[in-house]
Amino acid sequence: MKQSNQAYLYGIAAICLWSTVATAFKLALAHFSPLQLVFVATITSIFALSMILLLQGKLHLIKAQFKAKPLFYLQTGLLNPFLYYLVLFKAYDLLPAQQALSLNYTWAILLPLLSVPLLSQKLRKSDMTAAIVAYFGVFVIATQGNLTNFSFESGTGVILALTSTILWSLYWIVNTKDKGDPVVSLLLSFLVGFPFILVTLLWTQELPSWNPQAFAAGIYVGLFEMGVTFVLWLVALKKAERTASISTLVFMSPVMSIGFIAWILQEQIARSTYIGLALILTALALQQLLPHLNKLKGKDSRESV
Repeated sequence: MKQSNQAYLYGIAAICLWSTVATAFKLALAHFSPLQLVFVATITSIFALSMILLLQGKLHLIKAQFKAKPLFYLQTGLLNPFLYYLVLFKAYDLLPAQQALSLNYTWAILLPLLSVPLLSQKLRKSDMTAAIVAYFGVFVIATQGNLTNFSFESGTGVILALTSTILWSLYWIVNTKDKGDPVVSLLLSFLVGFPFILVTLLWTQELPSWNPQAFAAGIYVGLFEMGVTFVLWLVALKKAERTASISTLVFMSPVMSIGFIAWILQEQIARSTYIGLALILTALALQQLLPHLNKLKGKDSRESV
């Protein structure tokens, strides 16, 4: 099989798995607190990533990468898994899954905006256009379509969902400075973040009590939101002839997720969710397409001269 075909298989597998995790979040949160779910999922991810590195023969890299940049992994570990997933799961706990899912997808719009002050990158018109369209979509979802006489079902949930996009964007911005093996780096983030999760859990709550259904959902989240799926996506990107061709698969994920939410959780999908999600996906498409269109226009104008 050609490498490009393998890339699509790995990419589609990753997208299909990611599409199920919003449903798994809600199933697990019916039994766990958000912090308890972070605890179970993080332990699962640490085990899964360790097994993957063992099979790849890369366990020896863990010590070397950590010793080279311990403060870096302290930063990434605090951001992900500790703060990001705690905030994200709390948002899912307060909001319908369809709303939390859609709002969380705006991180891809926020990332280039935060890169301007934090990485000294230039602000493109396409990023601003995408942001305006996307955050109008957020407003539609958050107000459930009542744009004039609006009220929020859970203002705290909306704020937490949008805060999660800031934390996730910051995590990826910090990671631009990482030159190590990405799977090793992810495992180190989880290893460093786990003590903060454990201490906070023991200080404020209690360890989760045994419930097979709850633990099954928590383990599923750890495997297919945090661990294995990340590796599948990395392999897909590595095997792809063009990264852009694989990256566009991401657009399938929220649409498929809404299908699982309606089917398994039996949530009635609001019209405002469809409209808002369509606006967010349109914004993501504009963010990708407008720079290429501008380049083509510039090329055509130069050739005509």
